Amino acid sequence: MAELLKVEDLRVYYMTLRGYVKAVDGVSFSLDAGEVLGIAGESGSGKSTLVNYIVLPKPPMTLMGGRILYRGVDLTKLARDELNKIRYKGISIIPQYAMDSLSPTKKIKRIIEDLSKGRTNEDLVEKARERLKLVNLSDRVLDMYPIELSGGMKQRVVMVISTLLDPDILIADEITSALDVTTQRAVLEMLRDFKDTGVIRSIIFVTHDLAALYQIADRIMVMYAGKLVEIGHSESIVRGPKHPYTRALINSLPRIGVKYRVRRLKGIPGNPPSLYDPPRGCRFSPRCSEAMEVCMREEPPEVVENGRRVYCWLYSGRG
Repeated sequence: MAELLKVEDLRVYYMTLRGYVKAVDGVSFSLDAGEVLGIAGESGSGKSTLVNYIVLPKPPMTLMGGRILYRGVDLTKLARDELNKIRYKGISIIPQYAMDSLSPTKKIKRIIEDLSKGRTNEDLVEKARERLKLVNLSDRVLDMYPIELSGGMKQRVVMVISTLLDPDILIADEITSALDVTTQRAVLEMLRDFKDTGVIRSIIFVTHDLAALYQIADRIMVMYAGKLVEIGHSESIVRGPKHPYTRALINSLPRIGVKYRVRRLKGIPGNPPSLYDPPRGCRFSPRCSEAMEVCMREEPPEVVENGRRVYCWLYSGRG
């Protein structure tokens, strides 16, 4: 498959009065055409900073190093007006808290018309009518204000708006976190349908919920404290996690048909580290029951096996 996006050693910090917050610190990955890549991790792991910087770089986010290649073009080198040409058509995003991202003073039709780039307003609105049918909404929504819509309706409207220009890549950032289980499932099915019907080519789906990723993602990438800790095919990550943090995440999830008496859920001890001054070595080592002395001193190496990348001293042959 053709590679649409390649991120190389990306470092994005937040500049504050106390110093730099190392939110994304040396992350590398790629995305192929037709692929759904899931990104998982606790709150504060750097997921949202990573995907937002790809398409919406703005202060206080500060690029400290690395490249973002979209179809071979380094987005970090583009001026704002050049990057604006890629938004929505090349790379689009459904932002976190998407239900609150719609202007409360504009009707949905006006919001859509504001997106027009080289199209007539009527063309775009007509396309929106067809897309609304795909997500089981009446075109009467076009003449409504966001406040008149339920949470689930607003979520679907944002999905339609974000895909109106048929983007190569759609980034969905924590779009199911505020939804009930039934609506979550419907949203995941809509995203899959959008990809299968060619509305969008590839998806980056960000969430803290590995169970949701397992339903939609071809590969899963796990982040912790600004670092990539493991990436591989979804089945192998969920069924055979290698990194202690990935295992801890999966062990914290309930399993269908398994009673509490048989298998109790396990929380992850401790708290994520401060990204002002993260620990030396492996950033998970203070919370890891398998940590060795080398984990406290040196950053773990990349270990690659059967398409799986894991950053952990347990698999390095040292320790």
